[in-house]
Amino acid sequence: MTAPEVRLTTVLREWGRIGCVGFGGPPAHIALLRKLCVEDRKWLDAQEFEDAIAACNLLPGPASTQLAIFTAWRVRGRPGAVVGGLAFILPGLIAILGLAMLFLGDPPLWVEAAGAGAGAAVAAVAVQAGWSLVPPGWQRTPSRRRWIAYLLLGAVGAATVGAWLVLLLIACGVVEAVFQRVPASRPPLGAFPLIASAGLAGSITWVALKVGALSYGGGFVIIPLMQADAVDRYHWMTSAEFLNAVALGQITPGPVVHTVAVVGYAAAALPGALLAAAVAFGPSFAFILLGAHRFDRLRSDQRVRAFLDGAGPAAIGAILGSAVPLTLALSEVWQLVVLAGALVLMLALRRGPVLTLLSAAAVGVTVVLLGGPLPS
Repeated sequence: MTAPEVRLTTVLREWGRIGCVGFGGPPAHIALLRKLCVEDRKWLDAQEFEDAIAACNLLPGPASTQLAIFTAWRVRGRPGAVVGGLAFILPGLIAILGLAMLFLGDPPLWVEAAGAGAGAAVAAVAVQAGWSLVPPGWQRTPSRRRWIAYLLLGAVGAATVGAWLVLLLIACGVVEAVFQRVPASRPPLGAFPLIASAGLAGSITWVALKVGALSYGGGFVIIPLMQADAVDRYHWMTSAEFLNAVALGQITPGPVVHTVAVVGYAAAALPGALLAAAVAFGPSFAFILLGAHRFDRLRSDQRVRAFLDGAGPAAIGAILGSAVPLTLALSEVWQLVVLAGALVLMLALRRGPVLTLLSAAAVGVTVVLLGGPLPS
């Protein structure tokens, strides 16, 4: 049942506000949506909200974005889902594209220095993001030995196979379904055409599609997928520019998936950025608009749960493993020092990613203005 008394203008205003202030990634987005929908407006009860979180975590792609779209669907149906989802996504998208134009154009020295400093801390953000997911995953796994195996496979895969990581995540899910003697669902990969060879637009579309529809775990699990394509395969960006893109995705509000828009911008300027964003976020809208009314069945489907018991820990491992290529992309000694400081700041002092990245950017500016080298 939807709540017809909730106007679309209300959805636009409230979800747009969250899109503007939603710094800090999925935990911040979930907290803001909970406060709005459960505590302040009482559009959903606490149990329904928790069930929505669980259902969105069963879907590939950015879970907090899907939660924003689902809660908007819950209070105003499909029109609300479209309006609320766009209101949640667009503020951060506009912000990150504005910064991309600054960082990927012909930036002044201080901007390059800030990017080099913030980029040096990105690997620490990945480690913290992955580590925060370990305790809940460890507690609910049916087999801790297999959970560790999937985690290690995901970490090694993120550090080595890059763009093929999606296949590894799917394989872990299928293997776990076999172990649990549950008939495995058909892997979603076959539902999408391989269009990477269909020109520049096709390449951008394929990269964004993997990010939005084929990445189990969302968030930082998309980094090795994008890095392998954007830097190594298509050469749209340098390693330093990719680190800047990931940092921009963290210091702007909204989902980390916004980073794919910077990749699209590097490939084909503003049209490439808009294409990448549309393709990456399109599946999230499709999942909710076409399947939100089946969320209860999704949660109770043993095939889906068994698949995620394998793909989930592999995705966590991939997030942790993404720190390896991110660290290898650093080219100056002072950047490694910044990375070490960021690890202390995030893991020991428990500071957030926005503060950490801004602090690292300030250090980068200071080092370069004092004569330190910029990354080549």
